[in-house]
Amino acid sequence: MQPHKIVSREQWIEARKAHLAHEKEYTRARDRLSEERRALPWVKVDKSYGFEGPGGTQTLADLFKGRSQLVVQHFMFAPDWNEGCKSCSFWADGFERMIPHLAARDTTLVAISRAPLPKLDAFKARMGWTFDWLSSSGGDFNYDYAVSFRPEEIKSGAKVYNFGTSGFGVEEAPGISVFYRDEVGDIFHTYSCFARGLDMMNAAYHYLDLTPLGRHEDGLPYPMDWLRLRDQYQPAAGTVACCHT
Repeated sequence: MQPHKIVSREQWIEARKAHLAHEKEYTRARDRLSEERRALPWVKVDKSYGFEGPGGTQTLADLFKGRSQLVVQHFMFAPDWNEGCKSCSFWADGFERMIPHLAARDTTLVAISRAPLPKLDAFKARMGWTFDWLSSSGGDFNYDYAVSFRPEEIKSGAKVYNFGTSGFGVEEAPGISVFYRDEVGDIFHTYSCFARGLDMMNAAYHYLDLTPLGRHEDGLPYPMDWLRLRDQYQPAAGTVACCHT
C-alpha cells in the first residue's frame, strides 16, 4: 500500500469534493451507457431449449414465470466438475437476495449450468442458496450463448469468448444474458455481457473499491486467486484465532 498524505479535516473535504466532481462525471456517463444499452436491437429466439429443474423439464418461456424480462446468470459448472466455480459463486452469493426485488420490477433471475441437476441441487444446498438453478445438460443453450466451448474450439485457440475478442482456455466461461418476452409470447435476446462486463453485478467488489486497499489483487498469480467458496476460508472471515481454540 502506498503511503498517503495526512491532512486536516478541512483539506480532506476539499480533496473529497474534487473527487466528487469526477464521480458525478462517471455517474452521468454510466446513465448514458445504460440508456444506450436499453436501445440496442434485439434478436428473436427461434430455437427451442429445454432445461431440467425441480419441477421437471422447462422451456425458455417457462423460466420467465409469467414476467416479461429474464436475466440468466451463466454459472460455470461443467458436467464432470464436483462443485461450482468459486468466482460464479462469489456473484451468486450477492444476487441471492435480490430475487424478490427484481420480481417486483417484472424481472426473473435464474442460473443455468451444464452440470446435471443433482449436482446443482447438492451444491445449492451446501451454499444455502434458494434461487432457481437449472441444468442445460445435453442441449445447445450454453454453446449458443458463448459460455461453453467444445474441445476443438479450445484447442484451436480461436477467439470464441466475449464477442470474439479473446480465447478461453477451459470449457466453461462466465456471462449474463437478458431476454424479453412480449405479450404474444415471442422471446428476444436483448443483451449479454462477459468478463469484466460482469463487474457491475458484484456488490462486494464495489464495496472493496471504496477502501484504501481496493480489491488488493496486485501481485497475485491472477486477480481472483485469493477467492474461495465462502465455506472454505481459513480461518473464517472476520475471526481471529485465540489461545483457547
